[in-house]
Amino acid sequence: MSKPEDVEREDGLEFLPKFDASGLLTCVATDAATGDVLMVAHMNDEALRKTIATGEAWYFSRSRNALWRKGESSGQTQRVVEMRTDCDQDAVWIRVEQVGAACHTGRRSCFYRRVEGGGGKAGLAYVDAERLFDPNAVYRK
Repeated sequence: MSKPEDVEREDGLEFLPKFDASGLLTCVATDAATGDVLMVAHMNDEALRKTIATGEAWYFSRSRNALWRKGESSGQTQRVVEMRTDCDQDAVWIRVEQVGAACHTGRRSCFYRRVEGGGGKAGLAYVDAERLFDPNAVYRK
């Protein structure tokens, strides 16, 4: 039997994001015009609130343990066209207007390699891997 909060979370109209033990939600960003998957990142409560309030994509970097607005360093911004949540509200999907590249490697999408298998061994092949900017020039340490 489902608990009342599960019924509301799965079938109701109240936004009740369910953050993981680290306080994060998974976020999938796709191009609003093409539907292409651009990136997968994480949002904490503050990033989620800022994204909703500003219409710009904000994320939480696990490696840097810091909040960041997409494009604040690179200029490669994301304007949110639509945000959806999944059935149990532990992930969000944002459809964005991407300016430039979504990937920190300078590519349009973070998904620029295809996994190929054969003989029980997997390898990678580049697809749509052209760089739109030089990350070394943009992200100077």
